[in-house]
Amino acid sequence: KAGPYARTLSGGMRRRLLLAKALVHHPHILVLDEPTAGVDIELRQMLWENVRKLNDEGMTIILTTHYLEEAEEMCDEIAIMDAGKIIAQGSPDELLQKQYDGLIIELPISDLTDDLSGIEHTLYENLGIIEVVTTDVSESLKRLTPHVSNLKQIKIRQPNIEDLFLHLTEH
Repeated sequence: KAGPYARTLSGGMRRRLLLAKALVHHPHILVLDEPTAGVDIELRQMLWENVRKLNDEGMTIILTTHYLEEAEEMCDEIAIMDAGKIIAQGSPDELLQKQYDGLIIELPISDLTDDLSGIEHTLYENLGIIEVVTTDVSESLKRLTPHVSNLKQIKIRQPNIEDLFLHLTEH
């Protein structure tokens, strides 16, 4: 691709070019701002593979991203910002352990027969989901059973950085 002008390259090729330009002088610190926005899966995987290699070789990498699952997977330390201020900082595990003790049970609001008074939960009306954070899944499922009929879907999962961001920012 030595011949074409940069402006004629595809978005993915422009991302590769930007990364190459950033690395050509062998920096000690690399700042990546939304590096995977608008790229395909193949390029995303290639980019993260290269970033991990650079980090393993001793390069410090600062990443800004809205893809919180990538931040959780890729970063040793995360700073969660809201309105331009850092509201939480630490390793992904530390941040999650400070806030959550247990698992999250998710189920559709449409499967509820009545309200869940007496059961601590988070309601995401725009997504049609309720979340129950619990340290005892069996007990929580027993307590939920009288409030649910025609259960079509249920998910039990670990809390993640996106959950933490939504909880801390209340957005």
